[in-house]
Amino acid sequence: MTDPLDFSFTVAATDGQARTGHISMPRGNIRTPAFMPVGTAATVKAMYPEQVRDLGADVVLGNTYHLMLRPGAERMARLGGLHRFMRWDGPILTDSGGFQVMSLSALRKIDEEGVTFRSHIDGTAHRMSPERSIEIQGLLGSDIQMQLDECVRLPAERAEIEKAMHLSLRWAERCRVAFGEQPGKAMFGIVQGGDVPELRVESARALTGLDLKGYAIGGLAVGEPQAVMLAMIETVEPHLPATKPRYLMGVGTPDDLMQSVMRGIDMFDCVMPTRAGRHGLAYTRHGRINLRNARHAEDTRPLDEASDCPAARDYSRAYLHHLVRSDEILGMMLLTWNNLAYYQALMAGMRAAIAAGRLADFVAETKDGWARAEAEAKG
Repeated sequence: MTDPLDFSFTVAATDGQARTGHISMPRGNIRTPAFMPVGTAATVKAMYPEQVRDLGADVVLGNTYHLMLRPGAERMARLGGLHRFMRWDGPILTDSGGFQVMSLSALRKIDEEGVTFRSHIDGTAHRMSPERSIEIQGLLGSDIQMQLDECVRLPAERAEIEKAMHLSLRWAERCRVAFGEQPGKAMFGIVQGGDVPELRVESARALTGLDLKGYAIGGLAVGEPQAVMLAMIETVEPHLPATKPRYLMGVGTPDDLMQSVMRGIDMFDCVMPTRAGRHGLAYTRHGRINLRNARHAEDTRPLDEASDCPAARDYSRAYLHHLVRSDEILGMMLLTWNNLAYYQALMAGMRAAIAAGRLADFVAETKDGWARAEAEAKG
């Protein structure tokens, strides 16, 4: 019998490589496949926590790099931890800061022991080791903690990819020791190896040997085509244990999510729906709608009359167009709300489709809806 105070993963149904189930943790269940809204700085931008929960999100993501800089990990602990701080009572996954180290590469230096970098906020110097990354995530109170890794932007030379992959493996071992035994919580390893299949396999096998509670695939959606990303998932998936959750980091578009679920991925995060919402782009059953376009100026239709989300159902495209063109904050709020609602509805639809053994049909119907709306818009 599963201990309700421990971390566990259950697969309830499969359809090809796709699976649906849930992760059980003391703070609640995470229904899989799951999309985690990104709450970089202790907030999902332009959303109230209650809205995020009501849309169906079981877990959100926090960012170790940003939170260690502001307000600071030790301060966060004194304030009761990230859950209390941001008023989110469900599970929180924190990334390790490795991706931010890559994205701010002009300001960092990597060696065997860790990373030295300067804050993008005020230029102050900081040191992040695998042990410190886990310590920070513990101070935040994170439920799922990620190992520190080195993420290489693609395309890159094989030698650079291989060096980073082996360093990430050594860091994974150190993170595992630093994490220790924390009932009810989990540490995930991160498979690296760029776009080189044999390096991906080597990384996956080595991490599996550490017997972690979950495994992520990192270093994708960093400049490579979708076909390369999907090929790497197909390469890695057979070498990850079927009894553990699989998390594809930083992905992606609605089509990326569907294609990845069909290849066995259980968890996702991406800034795309929130960032797009702040820039006038809506994701809907009818495909992507750019509300900046003048053709919406007198369109009285809502984004989606069949949606359960008020932002999609109750406001005209003309009004949203006006808000976006006027740089009104309400426009950003409504489109972010719409986008996260669509992403959660997409995940719920895939969970139901997998349980019914019709995921391929669901994917085909979804893509057909996008294509028909695009054809109508052009016509």
